[in-house]
Amino acid sequence: MLKFVKVNIENPAALHFIMQDDLFFLNTDKNLYHNKVIAADMPVAETVITTPVAVSPVVEVTVVEKPVEFKYHGKNNKNLLVLVHYPTLEFIHETHLTALENILKRKGFELADVAIVNLAKHDAVNIDDLTNYFKPQKLLILGKNALPQGIQSLALNVPQQVTGLATLYSFSFDEMMDNNDYKKAFWEQMKGL
Repeated sequence: MLKFVKVNIENPAALHFIMQDDLFFLNTDKNLYHNKVIAADMPVAETVITTPVAVSPVVEVTVVEKPVEFKYHGKNNKNLLVLVHYPTLEFIHETHLTALENILKRKGFELADVAIVNLAKHDAVNIDDLTNYFKPQKLLILGKNALPQGIQSLALNVPQQVTGLATLYSFSFDEMMDNNDYKKAFWEQMKGL
């Protein structure tokens, strides 16, 4: 789209300071311009120069954020979210999964009732992303590396309410597997979750 701009100047030689675009004169205007530049100290009548200026149309851009997608183990049937951290695995170590399944059975849950998310594969995720996606009623965090960004400070093995969720932050399975005291402390709190 071209827009014509009307510019009133006293000395046409000053145009290159005002306008960045190239100016093109009609043959009849070339003499007028030449005479004014040469005789700049003579009284000058008002000169009107019309030049085409390209104007870009205004484009409104709406940025739509793509919701965070998660790969997880389980089906989240009973809205229990389990957060773990295994940098070299897709979800959870096989022996740790067996131990978790045994714990869940004691609580009346099956693997299909939970969603196990390996935060090592989702390092930039925060607690709001997780709660918006999974809509959990309960949250189990296994190990300090499994703490999501933006979560409040949590006491170890103390059930708490976090953003309306029954939450338990405990040891990782790596820490618990060879330590009976850690296992007991975890199970005592897990019974109440």
